[in-house]
Amino acid sequence: MSETRVVHVDIRGQRYAIRSTLDPKYVADLAAFVDQRMEMAGRELATIDSVRIAVVTALNIADDLFRARQDSAEGRAQSRALEIERLIDATLADNKESQKSEVKSQKYGAS
Repeated sequence: MSETRVVHVDIRGQRYAIRSTLDPKYVADLAAFVDQRMEMAGRELATIDSVRIAVVTALNIADDLFRARQDSAEGRAQSRALEIERLIDATLADNKESQKSEVKSQKYGAS
């Protein structure tokens, strides 16, 4: 198990001590991402209410996550469907060849 560390990050001018087993750089990158998204939300909302900005930012990030999950699931489903289609086509082609061979055998008296 990884060691728990405290990583200090700044979000919207506030300093936070984040206790985590994650890589400190990764935690700092996450915080920088959240800070950037909160800055964007703050500009769009034209408010200084930190809680409102944080909630809108959380909703925007959750929307991104849900869309990414949906895109990922759809991509996997489409990929799987294409693979199944390829297998069916190959099976049908094999069956068609087998039927041709069978017809030739019957036509020429071979068994």
